Amino acid sequence: MTREEIIEMAKQAGFERLGVYAQFGDDWVGFTKDLETFAKLIAEKEREECAKICDQYALEDHENWAGGCAFAIRKRGQE
Repeated sequence: MTREEIIEMAKQAGFERLGVYAQFGDDWVGFTKDLETFAKLIAEKEREECAKICDQYALEDHENWAGGCAFAIRKRGQE
């Protein structure tokens, strides 16, 4: 995941940018609910990346179980 993707997910979760201080970098603020939403977005992104690896393996090696793994990973995120 890139820094830009992480920042975009933080914005989607409700974090707000306070400012930029050269010495410390960016300052962001959020509430507990924002942190929970952010964690869910990160987990969703990671699950999808894992599922894509399984999809690619299934395509390259024609392994049926790999496609099943991708399905199971995506379904887990819906629970």
